[in-house]
Amino acid sequence: MTNKVAKNATWIISCKIVQSLLGFIINMFTARFLGPSNFGLITYASSLASFVMPIMKLGLNNIIVQEVVHHPEREGKAMGTMVFMNFCSSLVCIIGVVSFAYVANPGETDTVIVCALYCITLVFQALEMLHFWFQAKLMSRYSSTLGLVAYTLVSAYRIYLLATSKSVHWFALSSALDYLIISVGMYIIYNLKKTQKLSIDLKLAKEMINKSKPYILSAMMVTIFTQTDKIMLKSLIDSESTAFYGAAAACAVMAQFVFQAIIDSFRPWIFEAQKKNNDQFEYRLKMLYSFIIYLSLLQSVGMTVFAKLIIMIVYGEKYLPAVGALRIVVWYTTFAYLGSVRNIWILAHDKQKYLWVINLTGAAANVVFNFILIPYIGIYGAAIASLVTQFFTNVIVGYIIKPIRPNNAIMVSSLNPKYCLDAFKKLLKKSPKKAAVTAASNGSEKTEDKEDEE
Repeated sequence: MTNKVAKNATWIISCKIVQSLLGFIINMFTARFLGPSNFGLITYASSLASFVMPIMKLGLNNIIVQEVVHHPEREGKAMGTMVFMNFCSSLVCIIGVVSFAYVANPGETDTVIVCALYCITLVFQALEMLHFWFQAKLMSRYSSTLGLVAYTLVSAYRIYLLATSKSVHWFALSSALDYLIISVGMYIIYNLKKTQKLSIDLKLAKEMINKSKPYILSAMMVTIFTQTDKIMLKSLIDSESTAFYGAAAACAVMAQFVFQAIIDSFRPWIFEAQKKNNDQFEYRLKMLYSFIIYLSLLQSVGMTVFAKLIIMIVYGEKYLPAVGALRIVVWYTTFAYLGSVRNIWILAHDKQKYLWVINLTGAAANVVFNFILIPYIGIYGAAIASLVTQFFTNVIVGYIIKPIRPNNAIMVSSLNPKYCLDAFKKLLKKSPKKAAVTAASNGSEKTEDKEDEE
């Protein structure tokens, strides 16, 4: 199982690295071509789409991997039901976003059109959710390769848009094209590799939504304190400020795919350990926590030092006002990733009911900080608000809510570099041949258990 985790993570990270390089180049030219004003519109539309994403996903993305791992006999029903529910909710979300853009930006026709075109992505993301099945089966090489192919094609299309000087509307629509290719390809590959046909089960839908609904409000609260700043910057200042802050935030999370790939690859492995014993579960969770903490801190130091160079290379001289914001906002990423790992512990211990409290507190704090700081120090206020909110939500609140404290104890224990080194050994140094010999000699399950507890 350990080697499968390593292979799975390698596939995801390798493909995402190529995508990141393509995105780096395309975004560099797109931001320069559109300029801060139009690029600010794209950022605003993206924030609104992200704002309704929790409603579109219905929290199902948080429970589907566990559902497939624990109930493989009904995985076809689970995946089909999830896709159907997400498709229906995506249509509702598109109507909501367009309506909000129309009311909040009276007379700004371009803003409404850009938001409408960008939000078409929500429909295709419903079918793209099939990638969680590949995660659960540790077969991410298929979904990752498909994502790379789709991104390459869309990058070529965006180069065409740049070469022909198309309007901002075409760039907004290009995001939907990306997910269209991925969703169609994902469906084809699933049908080739599946063990069960996709189907819809209304009884299972009710069961899944009852399990996932704590995540809906929770995710909405997370979205509030990750997207409110961009929306408020446009409302309180202008589109250019949104563009500058959006540029800083985008640079801060440019390596997010690496962290998400690691978390996604560890997730089924950790849930598998829960079936055996709690010590093994906690040990694996400490390894993941430690790996994420030290990797994200390394990233934050690097970006703080090279912030100006990064902004100059990616966005150009017009975006230099984003440098100071980047040096602040990059530090919140560590705490954000800790929240993603914490959610594994919460789901494993059936503590989902506390998520809405955690994230409602964070969302309220973020809105308050933004309202106070943005009018006085602009994008720096938004950056400080994000940093303080993430620390408060993902660390402090864990001590305030008593049932969540055991997770905080695990998180603090993971500061021991030993766990980080163990994670590297698991992912990078254990060859398939060595694993096979060890398993043949001692029994694979017993050997893995022993290694985890050492």
